[in-house]
Amino acid sequence: MEKAYFPMFVDISEMKIVAVGGGKIASRRVAVLTQFAGSITVIAPETTESLKELESAGKIHCVRRGYKEADIREADMVLAATNNKQLNHRILTDCREEEQKSGRKILINVADDRSLCDFYFPSVITRDEIVIGINSSGNNPGKVKQLREKLEGEL
Repeated sequence: MEKAYFPMFVDISEMKIVAVGGGKIASRRVAVLTQFAGSITVIAPETTESLKELESAGKIHCVRRGYKEADIREADMVLAATNNKQLNHRILTDCREEEQKSGRKILINVADDRSLCDFYFPSVITRDEIVIGINSSGNNPGKVKQLREKLEGEL
């Protein structure tokens, strides 16, 4: 049975967020998070231009190297967004082991396997004080895009 996800708006301004991966998926997700989070670290040997721009603007911190288990020890939220399925699963395992050791929950999003995710990334629209999140649980991204574009036109 597929998990059911409750749409919820959460204060992540004080969370320590770690994104492992420097490609397009990590870039999109990190860009959204910068609107809401105060501490984002990206771990990747190489990063996209958009991540470099966010780093130059002081919105994120980039560590240009491969992933190490210690990278997630203090994290509240982790994005496993590499192009290596085995590494993404190792990051998930490391997070679950850290949860057992520390007794605290680490929210994780595994980019290449939605069944392993604690949360999904919605399509986010922000206009002034309005924030709208749209999600199809990964089942119909085309419809989500259409709805987002329609709502953006209305706002």
